Amino acid sequence: MRNESGGGALPEVRRGVPEGAEERVAELYWEAFGRKLGPALGPPDRARAFLAAHLHRDRGVTALVGGRVVGVAGYRLGDRALTGGGARDVLAAYGPLRGLPRLALLALFERTPADGELVMDGLAVEAGLRGRGIGGLLLGEVAAVAAENGCRRIRLDVIDANPRARALYERHGFTAVRTERTPYLRGLMGFGAVTTMRLPVPAGRGAAA
Repeated sequence: MRNESGGGALPEVRRGVPEGAEERVAELYWEAFGRKLGPALGPPDRARAFLAAHLHRDRGVTALVGGRVVGVAGYRLGDRALTGGGARDVLAAYGPLRGLPRLALLALFERTPADGELVMDGLAVEAGLRGRGIGGLLLGEVAAVAAENGCRRIRLDVIDANPRARALYERHGFTAVRTERTPYLRGLMGFGAVTTMRLPVPAGRGAAA
């Protein structure tokens, strides 16, 4: 099957992170979110290792081309998200002195789903393949996961420094519901506002067994 833009074969989209692809997914996540996560998880090598070691492989959908992961969308259902690692894991990886301030920064990104809600845990596509519809395919599969689990809506946060991501979400039906100004984070993490967006999930597919 060909991409409508002429960019080659459309990827295979599948549920979960393939076994052995943890480091590749961590690489994509860091490429997309390293500026934001750097103060909490950097330096890059350690951050990618931490992300790879604590992935919940069943909480994501992936896009593959020729068996290689080129895109990933993570989500949180209940108390599990694609990116894991609790306080003990952070302290073990970074030590008590460096770990405690990192925990405070990571707490800023915690998002607990409300009843009937799936929360997106980030979407990342290989840089050279952006703009070819992969993000939309991943969002569609996440929406299917939400419907099968009886969710009524999908929620996500997007920073003001990433207008391309916001445009993608808007094209796929997400609407902004509130914006939180965070000027104190601009110098540290590179963004000064976070917008919460939601997408209603049509009923009718039934809950997963």
